[in-house]
Amino acid sequence: MLFSSLWKSRYKTHFGAADCWWRPGLVVLLCWSCVTQLTCGNGTFEESKHIVIQRDGEFDMTYNDTVTSENQTIYAFNHTVSRNKTEGVRVSVDVLSQNLKSPILFVVRQKQAVLSFQVPLILRGLYQRKYPYNHLGRTLCQPPTKAASETQYFFVDVSTLSSQGTNYQLRVSRVESFTLQTDKTFSFTASPSQPQYFKYVFPEGVDTVIVKVSSDMNFPCSVMSIQDIQCPVYDLDNNVAFIGMYQTMTKKGAITVQRKDFPSNSFYVVVVVKTEDEACGGPLRFYPLRPDELIDAGNRSKILDVVVSPAIESEVYVMGMLFCLGIFLSFYLLTLLVACLQNKRAKRRALFHNIADTSPAETASLLGKTSDGKTPASPNEYGSLDSTVSSEAVTESAPSIDSATSADNYGYMERSLENVGRSRQESLSSIEEDDYDTLDDINSDKNIVRTKKYLCVSDLSRKDKRVLSKKYQIYFWNIATIAVFYALPVIQLVITYQTVVNVTGNQDICYYNFMCAHPLGALSAFNNILSNLGYVMLGLLFLLIVLKRDIVHNRALSCNDVNALECGIPKHFGLFYAMGTALMMEGLLSACYHVCPNYTNFQFDTSFMYMIAGLCMLKLYQKRHPDINASAYTAYACLAGVIFFSVLGVVFGRGNTVFWIVFSVIHILATLLLSTQLYYMGRWRLDSGILRRMVYIVYTDSIRQCSGPMYIDRMVLLVMGNIVNWSLAAYGLIERPNDFASYLLAIAICNLLLYFAFYIIMKLRSGERIRCLALVCILFTAVVWGFALYFFFQGLSTWQKTPAESREHNRDCILLSFFDDHDIWHFLSSIAMFGSFLVLLTMDDDLDAVQRDKIYVF
Repeated sequence: MLFSSLWKSRYKTHFGAADCWWRPGLVVLLCWSCVTQLTCGNGTFEESKHIVIQRDGEFDMTYNDTVTSENQTIYAFNHTVSRNKTEGVRVSVDVLSQNLKSPILFVVRQKQAVLSFQVPLILRGLYQRKYPYNHLGRTLCQPPTKAASETQYFFVDVSTLSSQGTNYQLRVSRVESFTLQTDKTFSFTASPSQPQYFKYVFPEGVDTVIVKVSSDMNFPCSVMSIQDIQCPVYDLDNNVAFIGMYQTMTKKGAITVQRKDFPSNSFYVVVVVKTEDEACGGPLRFYPLRPDELIDAGNRSKILDVVVSPAIESEVYVMGMLFCLGIFLSFYLLTLLVACLQNKRAKRRALFHNIADTSPAETASLLGKTSDGKTPASPNEYGSLDSTVSSEAVTESAPSIDSATSADNYGYMERSLENVGRSRQESLSSIEEDDYDTLDDINSDKNIVRTKKYLCVSDLSRKDKRVLSKKYQIYFWNIATIAVFYALPVIQLVITYQTVVNVTGNQDICYYNFMCAHPLGALSAFNNILSNLGYVMLGLLFLLIVLKRDIVHNRALSCNDVNALECGIPKHFGLFYAMGTALMMEGLLSACYHVCPNYTNFQFDTSFMYMIAGLCMLKLYQKRHPDINASAYTAYACLAGVIFFSVLGVVFGRGNTVFWIVFSVIHILATLLLSTQLYYMGRWRLDSGILRRMVYIVYTDSIRQCSGPMYIDRMVLLVMGNIVNWSLAAYGLIERPNDFASYLLAIAICNLLLYFAFYIIMKLRSGERIRCLALVCILFTAVVWGFALYFFFQGLSTWQKTPAESREHNRDCILLSFFDDHDIWHFLSSIAMFGSFLVLLTMDDDLDAVQRDKIYVF
């Protein structure tokens, strides 16, 4: 065609119609020239001294041949492919010559695919390291056939550009166990130059399976991949991530596969051994001085086992969701039952008080029959019920009998109601919030009152209740605002994470427990998300309980109930609302974190844990110090600082000595400043004269007078707190744990437990008692916390290590074949947090009828 076109374009004007007989002549002349240069005989063709040799190949026969740039060998194979039975074909090549200047090129031509590779095969690692492999084994792609039986041909072409003769061995064999069977373990060996893959067909009635690959060897690092039945199959280290789902592994790997993702109802399980172990957390062994230097990787063969098992059915999903809902709805039913019992007891108490205030004739008629047709209980029975009634019942009843009874129990003298009312009127007229905070003489009064050796709650509850209630309501509104602005970007980010995982197939992005990760829709581990439902439901339940108490208390205040006005711990519910909201947000953000748990978003799971710990400590302190508790702005600013250090620690703290030194110094200084604030009740100044005053106090009190601390109880708490915090700071500085966020959370929890234990001890030491309901909550919560921590420390995955090392901790489901150990931690920890909140809510119900000037501060 080329000569024809040239001839036509050049001579068209000269010859015109005569070119019609020149063209055939030129074609004949060219063909004759080619024939004279070709010699045909015995299956060989010689063209310019290049020989092409074609042979009929046989399976399971080893061919020892030599190839040069002057000859090319083609091996022709045929085999029968059946629609009901798939047999793999494997090509193994070994180059016997050393120091090759040019590689040998092998090209396998099939019906619907072409596979080519060179020997030695050069695989690249980090920093462009080059690893040569002289022995290769590749499995041929098997295209599907529609016929019941079909004979297919394929050809293996061997060529090289090297002028020297190169010896090689070629062997083509059948893979009898190419198709994996359900629940049957198959063992095989793989290496970087000899990857393996197998076919699996979904059986009837099975829509989801789990492919598990395991090995007794940590290294060499390997990759397991799930790919569709199509050609080519990507089975080398440098291309296995091009298609399908894949994950690195050391000892364990598991991928859940759904039938809907594979239209052919089958897929390939591909296992590739990597050229280096760095991706699995292993060391880099070689550091070449020259970038083009070839490195001998040594023996990197690995023995692996693969098994494909059916996953759970849809009925198990339904059972898991019903189980989760049933557990937490039972708390709603139990709360409703307790509320009904308390209301019934409150009515019986009210009836008893009415009987005590009526005339003898009216008493006789009331004792004859009650409104429900039953004989009322005796006064002794009402006395026994009095110990378990809640604060709502106390505030709704008349105070005379309860006040006298409580006063006798605590050794206090009863004060007349007239004096109580008069003292309240005087206090309200003299300590308005604006005047109290601006007059100098009232500031002087603060210094006098707060430095008393023995403080009572009345000394620290002098501010107007309405002002304080608004102050503490800000806690709720602030945390609600924080939750909205924090949660929306988090939800957007985790949706992006999940989309990236589904699109790229890279399952190293998320640190799931792959042995028990049940997908639902676009979510890869639905069970880990569902188990967080308890935080949301129990947080909402706690808000409802607080709301009921708030309504009852406000009703008592509107009725001028003296118990609500002048007795018990001052009731401010703003912090309780904030705690319930934080618990709900913890569930939401923990669910977001478990959409794709990894190193970069672990903060989502811990931020509101810091909030909860901080709010609980503030609530404990507020119970006895309502006037001097921190404002919402200060508290949340401090918690923001904690989260800021958490982020810095996760990003820069791993093995960074400078960071740990700075953090430890800040930790110790913050502990000392907080201790000073608590010891002096806020009546101290941080200015240039602080050091001079400290030296003066030490000299006068400790050296000259040899006197001990004025506030013994507070000093004991603060000394123990400093010992604990200094020890934790030393541990962090010495060990430098990788999981800085958990380390910071441990500091918060240790301080909370220490303060809570101190509060309980001081409460009992002061002659106060714990009612039955609060005691049951304490014991129940302690037991649940113990079991919860056991499951927490099981450690099914960890983002502190590589994804492959994290999968070594993966384990099967242990509850309903749907929930794993971490899901049980979610269940138990949400219940334990709810119980802890109830303890804080009910712990001081025994003081509801005790005058505030008889309740000690500690």
